[in-house]
This record gives sequence, structure tokens and C-alpha cells, in this order.
Amino acid sequence: VTIVVIDLGNFMSRRTKTRDWLIIEPVPFCVCFCYTGRMIWNSNYLRNFIFGVEDSLVSTVGLLSGVAIADLGGNAIVLTGLVLIFVEAFSMGIGSVLSDHSTREYRHRGEIALSRSTSGGLVMFVSYFVAGFIPLLPYLVFDRVATALSYSIVLSLAVLFGIGFLVGHISKTRKIKEGGQMVLLGGLAIALGVFIGQLVKHW
Repeated sequence: VTIVVIDLGNFMSRRTKTRDWLIIEPVPFCVCFCYTGRMIWNSNYLRNFIFGVEDSLVSTVGLLSGVAIADLGGNAIVLTGLVLIFVEAFSMGIGSVLSDHSTREYRHRGEIALSRSTSGGLVMFVSYFVAGFIPLLPYLVFDRVATALSYSIVLSLAVLFGIGFLVGHISKTRKIKEGGQMVLLGGLAIALGVFIGQLVKHW
């Protein structure tokens, strides 16, 4: 058994041997384990990454679809998307830091440095920020809003399926099912955005 532990700022305090696993507690900044040659990512980072990408794709494609259907123009769509991505990425990152910090203090029944929760928040910020440009990219490339809308929706749903597939692979569940659930969630957001856009257009 090969075990690799990468620590990003705290010392491991206690070790126990359970079957083939070497469990090290606590490991709040442990990045990954290697078990018989297979890499397993720390659940905190994985959760922030998946949550950031999924939320960014769903909210951004839903909003942009609504603005596009409302026929507010290409510049308005791009401006709306940029504001959403920057503000929400920062908000989600800060929210991740604060929630993780509160959880740590509750779990340890004492005061803990805020800096110990910043790594998860950074993962959330970067994943949300980068993923937000996926549905926005077609509006930067194509002049026709209708064409950009189609590409934005297809591209976003494809990436959502890929994220779901990845989740299924990591969790050892049905990959197609997980991907389909992500696509369904994104489709609902798009439908809601289109519905609101139609209301605004005919108001």
C-alpha cells in the first residue's frame, strides 16, 4: 500500500491503522491519498470544485438565456454575464471560507485562524470564475445573439454532463445517471431564464 499525504499548513496529530488504510487525524488541509496507486482527492476541495463549476454554469447560462430571449442586445448580455461572474465568484469564495471556518470552530469547540479555511474558498472562487466564461464565450465570439444562445446552451449542458460523469466516476455510482441529473438541472435553469425573458420581452 502506498500512501502519500500532502499537508498545506498544519501538522498531523494522531495516526491509527485500520485495515489497509492509514488514517491520519485531523487532516483539514490534506490534498489527497494514494491507495494502491489510485488518487483520491480531499472531499472539501472536491465539493468546492464541483459546487463552483455546477453553480456557475447553471446560474450563468440561465441568466444569459433570459437576457438573450428578452432581446436586450449583445452588449447587455456580455455586460450582465461579466458582472455576474465577477461578483458571484467573489461571493461564493467568501461564503465558502466563512462557512468552513464556522464549521471548524464548531467542530473543535474553539477559535481557529481564518487562514486555515482560505484554500477551499480559493478553489470555489477559481472554479466559479473559470466555469462562468463557458456559457458567456459564444456571446463574445458570435455577432448574432440567436447563434450565440444556441452554442451557449449546448456547450453548458455538455460541460454539466461531463461534471456529472466525473462525479459518478469518483463516487463509483452510475456515470450516465449523474451526468443526466446535471443536464436536467441545467435545463431547468435555462427554461426558467427563457420564461422570465419572455415575460420581460412582452411586458
